Amino acid sequence: MKAQFEAFQPLPESSFRIFGYEVKEFDAPWHYHPEYELTVILQSEGIRYVGNSMESFEAGDLVLLGPNLPHCWKNTPDSVGPASSIVVQWPAEFMGSGWLNVEEFKSIRRLLQLATQGVRFNQEVSARVLPMLAAMLDMQPFPRLMKFLEILELLATVKSIHLLCEQGFTHPLNYEDNQRINTVYNYIREHYAERITLATLAGLVHMSEESFSRFFSRTMQKPLFTFLNEYRINMASKMLIETDMQVAEISFACGYESPPFFFRQFRKFGGITPAAYRNQFRTTEAEG
Repeated sequence: MKAQFEAFQPLPESSFRIFGYEVKEFDAPWHYHPEYELTVILQSEGIRYVGNSMESFEAGDLVLLGPNLPHCWKNTPDSVGPASSIVVQWPAEFMGSGWLNVEEFKSIRRLLQLATQGVRFNQEVSARVLPMLAAMLDMQPFPRLMKFLEILELLATVKSIHLLCEQGFTHPLNYEDNQRINTVYNYIREHYAERITLATLAGLVHMSEESFSRFFSRTMQKPLFTFLNEYRINMASKMLIETDMQVAEISFACGYESPPFFFRQFRKFGGITPAAYRNQFRTTEAEG
């Protein structure tokens, strides 16, 4: 599973770039670049892939990524467009060699060290940062730089963060097999409700079952069917929150042929039963 390299183009008269991104749906392939990236989702929902992490995302999703960490956001089939975000990208030495060693930037230095695993911030932090990012879009170069440093310092002081990848996740920087993984991503996205076999996926990328299984596990550091189950559980979680479907109905709608097996898988990945997850969410919503 190899990611596609993305070239970096800074803004004129700037050492980094910030841009608004709006499309019918997020369709960028799994890719990487040597720059840091801060992304906030303005509108849309789906699955976010960072390294070997897979999580649901929605509007307000705020994520910081380190250099060469493969990533992409993919909408779920029922998502209603458009999809939009604000993205900031910057090289490690955008403020000159050794700038992070300055005492005033020690908190930011710790934050960027964590970014190698990918960092997700909660919605409260996102609500504070989003208007600052939006304002940067129309600023002149110098005030834009000052506002960006202010954002980094704010993020560096956040106490509660969520690391996305396991420590030690590495990605081989070879993109010749990029189309293989994106083919698999897109097939699972479209067919997760159906029976998916190793033979089907291996055939899509013209590999033997054994070779494809080794290839996927080695690169993602998790077996293919763990990945597939995580996707299905993410979709089931979305259905539990957004619909009144019975739990058994949801299990079939997410590609599970046996509700008891679905219950076991949901507890394995979510830590609680599907019914408890739904009740927990609705109780939280009612209290809010």
